[in-house]
Amino acid sequence: MDWVSPFAPTDIADLPEIGGVRLATAAAGIKYRDRKDLLFVEFDKGANIGGVFTSSKCASAPVDWCRQHLAGGTARALVVNSGNANAFTGMRGQTSTLATAQAAAEAAGCRPEEVFLASTGVIGEPLDPAPFSAHLGRLAQEAKPGGFLDAARTIMTTDSFPKVASARADIAGEVVTINAIAKGSGMIAPDMATMLAFVFTDAPVSAAVAQRALAQAVPVSFNCVTVDSDTSTSDTVLLFATGAAADRGVVSIDNADDPALAGFYDAVTNVCRDLAIQVARDGEGLSKFIEVQVRGAVSDESARKVALSIANSPLVKTAFAGEDANWGRVVMAVGKAGEPADRDRLSIYFGDYRVASNGERDPAYSEEDVSNYMKNSALTLTVEMAIGTGEAHVWTCDLTHDYIAINADYRS
Repeated sequence: MDWVSPFAPTDIADLPEIGGVRLATAAAGIKYRDRKDLLFVEFDKGANIGGVFTSSKCASAPVDWCRQHLAGGTARALVVNSGNANAFTGMRGQTSTLATAQAAAEAAGCRPEEVFLASTGVIGEPLDPAPFSAHLGRLAQEAKPGGFLDAARTIMTTDSFPKVASARADIAGEVVTINAIAKGSGMIAPDMATMLAFVFTDAPVSAAVAQRALAQAVPVSFNCVTVDSDTSTSDTVLLFATGAAADRGVVSIDNADDPALAGFYDAVTNVCRDLAIQVARDGEGLSKFIEVQVRGAVSDESARKVALSIANSPLVKTAFAGEDANWGRVVMAVGKAGEPADRDRLSIYFGDYRVASNGERDPAYSEEDVSNYMKNSALTLTVEMAIGTGEAHVWTCDLTHDYIAINADYRS
């Protein structure tokens, strides 16, 4: 099904080059015909690395591989394929992962432990390592600076557009660059990262700094997205810091608590938030992009749970698809969240329109005004709990017939 998100941008600019990063892509025939599905990234002088992975108890073989080697702190290569997740593939999955890492290591002239892997696509189908062995040597020779947009396209599965973001940050008066790419459209629910995302920077920072940057960014970006409440087996976010900016005088920082890193941490969070919103705006089959805000809960975590209960509710999502401001379904979702709530203090807003207050329909409610608001493609739903100071936001989308069609045909 050739569905395209109504939020798909008509023109996407490529990202600037990152010193020490070279990329190459190929059509390896892993699942798709006539499209690229294999990404190879080489870090000429190595990169310090941080990573966050799915909390799924059925994680993929590449996730296991990355977790095993993340403690080494450095990377020389990244290999990503689309079309096959190499998940729930038993010993064959581990064998394929090792063979891929060995082929990439030979191509990059490094140890397999310095190769990081990610796979996305169908679960339960064995992943043949032969295409990797056939292409990685050539890709290592062809890899060149730039090409991040091509890389983002290569890792897509049901995505209708590639997702890229870039920012600059100040470290001790000098500028560094941060680029990021991601894929994600379905099987998206916050419980770590909810898709694949790769962040690249020339900042001369340690693995501890890279890890701190993701630890701060993920909870307020990727963990605030839900399309369908399903957490993938393959969710991976990796940050690679090449340190190339040191060649032009940027100071190297190893201490993750150094105050000079404040701008860098903010920039990493901003690119992750940008990508997270793009993922929600490409939710499979969506017609509406929705931001759910919860305020006045007993804690931020309680607010987050209530927001997720609302955003994941099929009844709420289908009401948005039908352009129906059905606050009764919102009340239902608040009540089932299992968090402290006072029915008679609740207020609910669709955009700026308060539809319910003090536990009942708002006396100033206008069906015409709210119905007109619901015709917009980007919508905001706000719930005021009025029992504390906790706040949270979640980005989500509606649930349409197209979501069913996309997923009914996905494996065939």
